[in-house]
Amino acid sequence: STVTIPATARAAVIATVKEDLIIKEVNVVQPSDLAAGECLVKVDYAGCCHSDIHVKNNDWGRMQTPMIGGHEGVGHVIAIGANTVGSPVKIGDRVGMKWFANACLKCEMCRLGFESCCTLAKQQTHGLTVGGTFAEYTRCWVDYLTPIPDSLDSAAVTPLLCAGLTIYKALKISNAKPGHWVALSGAGGGLGHLGIQFAVAMGLRVVAIDTGADKRDLCLKLGAEKWVDFGESKDLVKDIQDATGGGPHAAIIAVGHALPFNQAIMYLRSAGTLVAIGMPGSANGILNAPIALLVSKCLTIIGSATGNRQDMAEALDFMARGKVNCHHEIRDFTEVNGALKDISEGKVKGRIVLKIAP
Repeated sequence: STVTIPATARAAVIATVKEDLIIKEVNVVQPSDLAAGECLVKVDYAGCCHSDIHVKNNDWGRMQTPMIGGHEGVGHVIAIGANTVGSPVKIGDRVGMKWFANACLKCEMCRLGFESCCTLAKQQTHGLTVGGTFAEYTRCWVDYLTPIPDSLDSAAVTPLLCAGLTIYKALKISNAKPGHWVALSGAGGGLGHLGIQFAVAMGLRVVAIDTGADKRDLCLKLGAEKWVDFGESKDLVKDIQDATGGGPHAAIIAVGHALPFNQAIMYLRSAGTLVAIGMPGSANGILNAPIALLVSKCLTIIGSATGNRQDMAEALDFMARGKVNCHHEIRDFTEVNGALKDISEGKVKGRIVLKIAP
């Protein structure tokens, strides 16, 4: 059946840095405009991520306006560019869109599995360098879309495309073994609450770090063994070390502030690993690690920018097997600015998912 593709459709556009997004009609890429390897996706749901706020505020310095925001979405392929060869997706397939929209898959970094560090100019980022998922229609690349298993709900799976992928990859490379303690900073948020579930499924013991009774209850319900409230703690480093019998073996820091990264170096046990996945604004995001402490404690520090296509497939498999479930609240597309405001004020437990399709 032929799908009618309108000339224009709604999108939430970053028109001015630091200002609210503007919902307006924008031109829809037509099938004849798609290059080989490109496709058009009709977006059903898009997740709201703290990164959307950093992008909107140009905290990372790469923002070019106007830009359609959003980088986490689920929808259906409705057109594929002419002369596309060997596409892993076909028209009608339900697919996921990630932070990275495309990578060359040919350079050294891509061959090593570090697609997020793709060294060629072909690396594109939804909502930052190419139009994002806060739109009814989005241009994508067939090689970099993620097929969604049939058993999964579209709204519930949407946050796995960025939040779930990023925290799962961090746990994978954290050097933590079954029975080890892992500290999750921002544990009640979009990444953190998924991280608790992945960690438990991987046999790890979780100390959850966040603030507020709502987030405490969620973290403990999801399987965290210990809870430390950074808003109430008088000595966070000591409290975390006490909770874990000498400090966690790994710390996954999924927040946009520098302080928790610096605290992790102090509370990790010897031979522990800090995995940095949150990205504070460049001006204040400094890691101040005493070198003598790094050496004497034999610490490892790893930076991880989301995951690759294999990590994505593995994360989805955890969800398909019922090991991970996303606690999400669905809001209408028009509420995007209120959603981002609530995230920036720390009011959201789990994830907000916007219903894009009318």
